[in-house]
Amino acid sequence: MEAAQHGRAEISLKGKIRTILLTGKLCRKLLKYARKQKIASGEIFLTRSGKSLSRRQIWREMKQLCEKAGVEPSKVFPHNLRHLFALSFYKVCRDIVRLADILGHSSINTTRIYLVSTSEEHARQLDRLGLVT
Repeated sequence: MEAAQHGRAEISLKGKIRTILLTGKLCRKLLKYARKQKIASGEIFLTRSGKSLSRRQIWREMKQLCEKAGVEPSKVFPHNLRHLFALSFYKVCRDIVRLADILGHSSINTTRIYLVSTSEEHARQLDRLGLVT
């Protein structure tokens, strides 16, 4: 709840503290859901018994959603959402330095890993340049 109220969450992972920014629209939706569930503080998403969701439970939910969406569940991991965010953000802003800051990377080289393109993507980009007529 506190993260939704402040528009940011602080996550401690692998010895690092990462600040996760939440958009205004997401915060409004989270707060609306929390009010509906009569949650005033703490975690918003809980199990039926009121306990915290574990990483394993979230992963299982993702796999079930994939099956419904026709996505191969064996290719889906929670960390993939981070990669999807990085690619989406970069496509909009084209600023790898800002993306590195948002992802909490101390090195641009780490951020580059998230943006690696396939040779097919490179070929499509070259075709769009129209250098050969």
